[in-house]
Amino acid sequence: MNTLPPLPAGIELIALTKQYAAGSVAVDSINLRIASGSYCCLLGPSGCGKSTTLRMIAGHETTSSGDILLENRNITHLPAAGRGTAMMFQSFALFPHLSALDNVAFSLKMKGVAKDERHRQAQDLLERVAMGHLAQRKPGELSGGQQQRVALARALITQPRVLLLDEPLSALDPFLRIQMRAELRRWQKELGLTFIHVTHSQEEAMALADTMVVMNHGRIEQVGPPHEVYNRPATEFVARFMGGHNVLDTTQGKVAVRNDHIHLAPLANGESGWPATVHDVEYQGTYVLLGLRLDNGQTGENISVMLPEASFAQRPYAPGDQVSMTWAAWQAHSFPPSPAA
Repeated sequence: MNTLPPLPAGIELIALTKQYAAGSVAVDSINLRIASGSYCCLLGPSGCGKSTTLRMIAGHETTSSGDILLENRNITHLPAAGRGTAMMFQSFALFPHLSALDNVAFSLKMKGVAKDERHRQAQDLLERVAMGHLAQRKPGELSGGQQQRVALARALITQPRVLLLDEPLSALDPFLRIQMRAELRRWQKELGLTFIHVTHSQEEAMALADTMVVMNHGRIEQVGPPHEVYNRPATEFVARFMGGHNVLDTTQGKVAVRNDHIHLAPLANGESGWPATVHDVEYQGTYVLLGLRLDNGQTGENISVMLPEASFAQRPYAPGDQVSMTWAAWQAHSFPPSPAA
């Protein structure tokens, strides 16, 4: 049987650990291989270790143990400037008193590159991110999206092999966030670089990533393409964190069922589905989100069901309505046994 060889690793983490003096463990011996030229998103709740992992790759945080390899070169103990990575911060961290051009050229100035040459390189990069016409403006005269493009150009001028992005879209308004994530994806493809992007937004990670890495309590819960992680969560935590799933206790054990895969019908005598009561109806445009409470003895479990707007219009539900929930057997995803089992 012929199998394709794996893509070369842009970044490889081997038993990477970060433990603080007080004994708390921020990153707990994680192993991860990120393909060269791919877009990887580290995703998880606050305090899960994703930003600490990014800072260790960047060289802004020391490791307690383990190794970081960039294209098979061990960079674990190299200074940040010698690693071949560049960091794009959430705040953009632009110098307010410098023009966009001088912000981009700053690292070359620190390396002693002549003014004409560093300005030429900076102007070329600003043109590449559609900011050439605003090169002389200062950050305070630019919009949030324009500042982000300047920050991206400044990171790229060091010619990194890996670009590290620490929640770069979180400070933007929702409309601009969608626009800018499309631009980030386009830039990543055009540049052919490895992007590692930390986010707490499931939607953002699914829109951008070739590979999603879901973290919790300093450990990796699941790694895979967005479609696989969303449709086949490896653990109950992933199913709940990714959203769009209900975790249900059945006679065969816990299963995850997507909220758009659950079918509702008015409760009737002899109905074979799960009985529930509607407690919330939320109109969200193209679909309507219903909140349900189970009536089969499972307490404390709220269920969400997503109905297309047209379906809801044909058969509307209101709080207090009793309904029956059903789904196809193949749409119930069971979790693989945990290693400790």
